[in-house]
Amino acid sequence: MIVHNKIILASSSSSRYQILKKSGVNFQQTTPLCKEEDVKKKLSRKKFSPSAIAKHLSYEKSISVSRVKKYHNYNVVGCDTLIYLNNQIFDKAKNMNEARKKILKLSGKTHNIVSGLTISKKGKRIWQCSQTTKVKIRKLNITQVDNYLKTVGAPILQSVGCYQIESLGTHIIEEIKGDFFNVMGLPLFKLLKYLNNIK
Repeated sequence: MIVHNKIILASSSSSRYQILKKSGVNFQQTTPLCKEEDVKKKLSRKKFSPSAIAKHLSYEKSISVSRVKKYHNYNVVGCDTLIYLNNQIFDKAKNMNEARKKILKLSGKTHNIVSGLTISKKGKRIWQCSQTTKVKIRKLNITQVDNYLKTVGAPILQSVGCYQIESLGTHIIEEIKGDFFNVMGLPLFKLLKYLNNIK
């Protein structure tokens, strides 16, 4: 079991919290202080790559918390995860009709999940990386998609890809290549490798 007493997870994500908690890391969680959507829109207008956007958003989350005086002695972990296909970044579906269109668009194709990961301390970035995982959705017809959405219900709208790999999303996923935990929103293996080297 890994025990670190000076780690802050700058994220409001329950999924990231659970992944890190189950890995045995001792940490605290707090909400980032940056305006994520504003930063994302600004970077998208400048036509940054999905990987660059994810890394920059992770930096903004991490640095915003590390600048807070009471967290100066902590390693602050910021993470951001994006889904994209042919360089088109996907946002969360607003309703079940949008979810249906999204799954049909991903049907039979391999899309990318990229996470940016940043660790800051005392307002300075001390480490950063990115991780990409490829996910292929099974070829699905409209009836199969509708049956899936009826089963999972409205909570699936909280998932950008309209699937949750740790749950019923396994029924529409054909294959993943890369870090499984990255699909859930946190590139755990790269993070643990770094944390294990902290003195």
